[in-house]
Amino acid sequence: MNKQSELKKMNYLTLRNIKLYFKDKMTFLVSLITPLILLVLFIAFLNSTYEDSILSIIQDFDLDQSLIDAFTGGWLFSSVLATSCITVAFCSGMMVIDKINRVDIDFMVSPVKKSTLQLSYVLANLFSTFIITFVLLIIGLIYLACVGFYITFVDFLLIVFGIIITSLFGTILANIIWTFTHSQGVVSGVCTLVSALYGFICGAYMPINTMGQGMQYFVSLLPGTYATVLFRQGFLNSVLNRMRETLPQEMINGIASGFDVKMSFFGHDVSTLALILVISISTIVLLGVFLLINGLKKRTRTH
Repeated sequence: MNKQSELKKMNYLTLRNIKLYFKDKMTFLVSLITPLILLVLFIAFLNSTYEDSILSIIQDFDLDQSLIDAFTGGWLFSSVLATSCITVAFCSGMMVIDKINRVDIDFMVSPVKKSTLQLSYVLANLFSTFIITFVLLIIGLIYLACVGFYITFVDFLLIVFGIIITSLFGTILANIIWTFTHSQGVVSGVCTLVSALYGFICGAYMPINTMGQGMQYFVSLLPGTYATVLFRQGFLNSVLNRMRETLPQEMINGIASGFDVKMSFFGHDVSTLALILVISISTIVLLGVFLLINGLKKRTRTH
């Protein structure tokens, strides 16, 4: 009976946190800054730039325009999802907002377990991120359906898995940081920093091979880079397979390497399974850190 009671409380608190997030228009808009920036950059600059890059690689080969449009569009939305899974997670958490508004004091004297409250924050954060990223995915699929759609069912499953695991990674990381945060200035600063920098350090704004050698080594150590490449493969693998009907394998390899559909770690090619393992293990490690931090804080309070 007690477990059922705590479950009901958790469900209520989770729904409450989700509703508050979508009700706060400013917080909601801030979380959408990164995908909006990418869309504006793509429309204004990147679409023609990437199209010219592909044309310079294929040279005299006649490639269907729908393949080029599908490739550039897939590159865009793989970037949008790779960054949004993290930036939305950082900007949609209600834990720190409750701290700032002193609502957490009310929860402390209420008959709600600390673990139930913490879990409700994480779940609400995760579900809010899911809602926005899956809406972005639908928009991306509609766009690709208009310009050139080559995504298979396996590709779709890979994209969905990428959204789930990357959103979970971002949610846990955000909640670890919010555990130590009590200031609106810190929250705004972290959200702005993540929104501005994450796309660069995970290879979403620009291909990794265009970075300096030192930066390439650095980003290859970050789990977010592997998530980005996973999204690239989900959106672009089938487009490249169709391009193989027209282009030689050397050109396909050049496009795949130049646009981060293939990734190497210190000279060794990284398989799709390795991409999945890296981001999954990183998420499990983060979850362990989050549980350890909350366990230590609980023990500190009891003593």
